[in-house]
Amino acid sequence: MPKSRVRKKAVYTPPPRSAKAQVSPPWLAPVMVACLVIGLAWIATFYISGQQLPVPAISQWNLVAGFGLIVSGVVLATRWR
Repeated sequence: MPKSRVRKKAVYTPPPRSAKAQVSPPWLAPVMVACLVIGLAWIATFYISGQQLPVPAISQWNLVAGFGLIVSGVVLATRWR
C-alpha cells in the first residue's frame, strides 16, 4: 500500500485574541431598542391616524423619519457585542 502524502504547510492556528475583551458600552442596547421601538411606533401612528400624525407639516416624510430611526437601530445592533 502506498504511503500517504506528508503535509507541506503547517496547520492553521488562529491569531491570538487581544488581552482586553471587547464589550459594548452600557448605553448601546437601550438606545438600540429605543430607536427600533420608536421608529415602529412612529410609522404605526402615521398610518393609524390617517397620515395626520405625528408631525402633520412633513406629511409623507414621516415615513422617512420612522424608517431612519429603524435603520439607526439596526446599525447600532451591528455594533453590539
